[in-house]
Amino acid sequence: MLERFYPGAIWPDTNGVHINAHGGGLLTHDGVTYWFGEHKIEGRAGNRAMVGVHCYASTDLYNWEDMGIALAVSDDPESDVVKGCVLERPKVIYNATTGTFVMWFHLELKGQGYRAARSGVAVSDHVTGPYTFLRSFRPNAGVWPTNVTPDQMVVPDLAGAAEFSGSYTEDIDKANILGRDFAGGQMARDQTLFVDDDGQAYHLYASEENSTLQISLLTDDYLAPAGTYLRAFPGRYMEAPAICKRQGRYWFIGSDCTGWAPNAARSAVADSVWGPWTELGNPCVGKGRDLTFGGQSTYILPVAGRDDAFIAMFDLWRPDNAIDGRYLWLPIRFVDGRFELHNVPEWDLSVFD
Repeated sequence: MLERFYPGAIWPDTNGVHINAHGGGLLTHDGVTYWFGEHKIEGRAGNRAMVGVHCYASTDLYNWEDMGIALAVSDDPESDVVKGCVLERPKVIYNATTGTFVMWFHLELKGQGYRAARSGVAVSDHVTGPYTFLRSFRPNAGVWPTNVTPDQMVVPDLAGAAEFSGSYTEDIDKANILGRDFAGGQMARDQTLFVDDDGQAYHLYASEENSTLQISLLTDDYLAPAGTYLRAFPGRYMEAPAICKRQGRYWFIGSDCTGWAPNAARSAVADSVWGPWTELGNPCVGKGRDLTFGGQSTYILPVAGRDDAFIAMFDLWRPDNAIDGRYLWLPIRFVDGRFELHNVPEWDLSVFD
């Protein structure tokens, strides 16, 4: 039985097998915390979805029981989630009104690289699944964000324009990607979900060729965009979003867009989920801070049963052997209107006492 966290080390489940839940998100329900993440296989093939979304369960956050595959990829070549697609950063939230568990994830259609930039939605009556895939789409088709400007509402003719890579280019500054995607829906890549105290849920995702994060309100059943969204951090290339709420304020962690390679983490705070968001710089402290200790953000976990306790979750990607990806869980320390992350070789929940 584990009694401590060992960031970056092999993390065995209760069967002694390294946990296979990458790009994950957590949900605490009825006193149990569930970890959902991408199931990887060996080699570079593991960067595509060959199995599905894995689920683990824990009552202490150290020891995790393998609950199996919550959402399996399909053998149907016509399915959006066919084996070999790209299915990333699954997050599950519980809708108390409908009694339904709702999973969202970033989906790239098989054989299309990262051009599809879609959101996938699946549901289950049971927290561990099996989840039924409903559909994939680009969010907010035919809807302008609340902070749209008049020039952005002029839909551009980009026929024949060069494709963008998802990282900064001078050409993208001249392109109205928001307007380009107005009719068909906005691009949605790295993503997370957040349920506020009033039960309203939000979808945060890297959009507009990764150049701008969008924050979208979900419908009451959490199954679709509600038609209200905004552009946050425009032009900042902010991906890997993670968010929590503490003492009435909203705290954010993200990263730059450098593919599988780590970069310096970013942080921000706001008095409303709709902003305005104030960037706070790199929250990491100490050796390795410029590369986020080798990791990339995926989720912020409020620790159930403890006051003012939050854990920042990061993935240490291993794209050449995807199954060897590691997990970097670090306690968040709030200091002077910002927060800090210190890389420690081991720690336990007593740091929050």
